[in-house]
Amino acid sequence: MALAEPELVRHLLVCPRCRSALTAGAGSLHCTSPACPYSTSPGFPVTGRWPVLVDFERSVVGREETGEAIGRTDGAPRAAGVVSGAGADRLPAVLRRVWKPPNRVAARQIDLLLRSLPGPTPTLLVIGGATVGNGVEELYRDPRVQVIGFDIVRSPLTQFVADAHQIPLPTGSVDAVLAQAVLEHVLDPAGVVGEIHRVLKDDGLVYAETPFLQQVHAGPYDFTRFTSSGHRYLFRRFDELAAGTVAGPGTQLLWSADHLVRGLARSALAGRLTRGLLWWLRGIDRLVPADFASDNASACYFLGRKREREMTAREIVGYYRGAQ
Repeated sequence: MALAEPELVRHLLVCPRCRSALTAGAGSLHCTSPACPYSTSPGFPVTGRWPVLVDFERSVVGREETGEAIGRTDGAPRAAGVVSGAGADRLPAVLRRVWKPPNRVAARQIDLLLRSLPGPTPTLLVIGGATVGNGVEELYRDPRVQVIGFDIVRSPLTQFVADAHQIPLPTGSVDAVLAQAVLEHVLDPAGVVGEIHRVLKDDGLVYAETPFLQQVHAGPYDFTRFTSSGHRYLFRRFDELAAGTVAGPGTQLLWSADHLVRGLARSALAGRLTRGLLWWLRGIDRLVPADFASDNASACYFLGRKREREMTAREIVGYYRGAQ
């Protein structure tokens, strides 16, 4: 697995509040700027091998919560009754492909991203990297890519714990960023995309997948949805290399059937069984033209390259690709 060496990551880490260098103390890290509140105790805790670089005063995660929160190693918080990635992976192979079919859209875009990366050893930052996302596995198999992963929970796949609103890396420090099923779980998606733009090198790449028509998942940690046009405008300081629908109306209908039955039966298990019985609804996605699918997508994606010029309001209105 092509995870970046810990020494490389340690040299990159900075204070999430002021982006100054860090210095190590007894079981904690401190900012080297005397004006920063994190220059004095208690600083940033280090739990095991994971530095916890969260500006607690500006995050939904408080210092008193980190002991419990980062003790989790199974990825993002689970929504009640939703089979997590780890749970689905324990199913027999045939059932696993029914419940969690391969994300071929992501696989194609990740292939394009990998072919577009510069240099012999490019660095790629994974936001929400506690688990390997569906369809992005090749990132972790490519021996030339140095993967740097972080999440709000610790994991064998992450090198530090942080809040994506304040990424503790220097400006212009990575070649690419992956944010798959992340932006719906942050309070300020535009702020997080601004951070992505900041940490990317000139001409750096970003790949993102974000829900449009999906029910709430991850409970209180689910905040936002985006149309295809809204998603494009979120990345308005990037040139588009590719964009479109990850999953269309059939998948959206499957989610709705699942949650309708949950509500009627007051049972998450009933909803999961319904989803299993109606797995074939996903196949409808292939029958719907791209413009109609864009108006009724379960999720959309964007692959882009960093630029400084912003897309204008008139440009985003003209960008619309739906059927209306």
